[in-house]
Amino acid sequence: MIAAPQKVACVEIGGIPIALSTDDERFLDLVSQRYDGFLSSSHPQFELEFDLTSTGPVSDDDVRVRREGDAWLIKRGDFQARWDPRTGRGSVRQNANPYSLDSVLRILHSLILAQRGGFLLHAASAICDGRAYLFSGVSGAGKTTMTRLAPPDITLLTDEISYLRPNAESYSAFGTPFAGELAKAGENCSAPVSALFFLEQGPENRIDELPSSEAVRRLMRNILFFAEDRALVEKLFTTACNFVSRVPIRRLTFYPDARVWDEVRSFARNFAGNLQEMPEHV
Repeated sequence: MIAAPQKVACVEIGGIPIALSTDDERFLDLVSQRYDGFLSSSHPQFELEFDLTSTGPVSDDDVRVRREGDAWLIKRGDFQARWDPRTGRGSVRQNANPYSLDSVLRILHSLILAQRGGFLLHAASAICDGRAYLFSGVSGAGKTTMTRLAPPDITLLTDEISYLRPNAESYSAFGTPFAGELAKAGENCSAPVSALFFLEQGPENRIDELPSSEAVRRLMRNILFFAEDRALVEKLFTTACNFVSRVPIRRLTFYPDARVWDEVRSFARNFAGNLQEMPEHV
């Protein structure tokens, strides 16, 4: 029996195009719908080939990510993947639903970013006046609320998982298709990061300083990383320290109404002014 020809969709997130290869036309249609806005004609940097099982629910099992020689093994109840960073190629056996694919792509991007000095962060992010702002915290802290309260001129990057890569001066945030409660993909664009706010809800809107040590601890708790690999975890810690040294990080206590965005804009203006007033030797 002649195997069905492989069909390919290229999904580009964070400027990293990954080819998804399958012989299942329906799954390819699901991929195209799921990642509409993130489909790309760029030459792929990596490729995943899919072997689909019968459709089933997304698993509640913990994901396991470990090395086997030079390759990574990624496993959960609804999928199993193998990816070799030397060749850039991998294979995935999974249920025929796009939610399992979401998990595979998040894990793969977390591995790629860790080697490149970036990371995925459990945070909402949006572009305001040409700069990206991140809003992180535990579940229920208000990440999705911040995006719902955003004025019309704000560009949503994500309400759930922020994608961060280093640039020449600092870091850039990219839109992702990984949606949270808002159930809406972010815009496929990017902007330099202006600030990261750790959210707490309270009776008023207030922005407070955070010591660098606390900022690093909070950041590490909210970075998405699954691999059982000491060397890569140490590299990620170095990246977190570098991020804290380059990006303003504050505590944002807010009352859930639209005026909180006035506080964010006011911080941006004041912080930019303070930078201009700093003596050159600083």
